[in-house]
Amino acid sequence: MMDIAIAVTAAPVVVMVAVVLLVLNPALNPGPLFFRQKRMGKDCRSFMVWKFRTMRMSDRPLRHVDDPLDSHRITRLGAVLRKSRLDELPNLINVLRGDMAVIGPRPDAWDHAVVHIRTIPHYANRFAVLPGITGLAQVRAGYADDEKAIRRKARLDSFYVRRRSLRLDAAIIFATFAVMATGFGGR
Repeated sequence: MMDIAIAVTAAPVVVMVAVVLLVLNPALNPGPLFFRQKRMGKDCRSFMVWKFRTMRMSDRPLRHVDDPLDSHRITRLGAVLRKSRLDELPNLINVLRGDMAVIGPRPDAWDHAVVHIRTIPHYANRFAVLPGITGLAQVRAGYADDEKAIRRKARLDSFYVRRRSLRLDAAIIFATFAVMATGFGGR
């Protein structure tokens, strides 16, 4: 109920940001406003995540799990959206659909998650709960783009799944606002 209340309350902000991006996108980030990608959610079920698009369009499929982030494709506007985490606001659509929660382990791309389940200790523990827009690993570890960082993220997600509580969720929400203000861990 709390997730739905937050999603509905935040809807005007999402609409306002979307309108601003509709005006800015043609010049600063040409292409579709939204980006959708197959992600792995609770109980390893797939769903399509919604985000504001931050990268130039690409003809190639999803990058391989071991490939570095295509940083050269991030637009100037996209960099601002990523640093402030505003690109994640459309995830509230996923919350309303029941695919995600506001707080939980951040869902990884389906193809990457399939590999990480087999190769990263504790990684599978994250699928016991709904994935979240924000989570302990996001506010403590930032963006994970190599095996060491993914292992750390898996440990933090596993800790969250075992110890989740209203107190921990409140701390994560507070830390999320600090991350949005400082840009910690953004790519």
